[in-house]
Amino acid sequence: MSTDQASSTVLVVEDDEHIGQVLKFMLERQGYQVNLFTDGLAARTAIEGGGIPPRMALFDVMLPYIDGFELVRITRAQPGWETLPILMLTAKTMEQDIVRALDAGANDYIVKPFQPNELLARIRRFLKDNK
Repeated sequence: MSTDQASSTVLVVEDDEHIGQVLKFMLERQGYQVNLFTDGLAARTAIEGGGIPPRMALFDVMLPYIDGFELVRITRAQPGWETLPILMLTAKTMEQDIVRALDAGANDYIVKPFQPNELLARIRRFLKDNK
């Protein structure tokens, strides 16, 4: 992947096929390339693959094999990925889950079902700050 491609890429890890496709569509309409993974193991392989980091990552919390909390830890440990903006997307609404995600290193947390315009506004905020 070239540096130009990486600078416009968003890593999305979402096991719900419908939500994953909605996110992909929304982001592609905004001009981003989307690398979509449906489980934590495939995402870990991509993160640890040593490639150029994407502009940001969207992680579901409840994923097959490796959950979103662990993906945040893996991402933060990967050289060059330490400051990658990570937004958690999840149906888990308990304060302890939100605190756990933020303490693990996530930058933001949005609860499903999400409002598309709110999600895009949060993404734009991180991408504007992460040039």
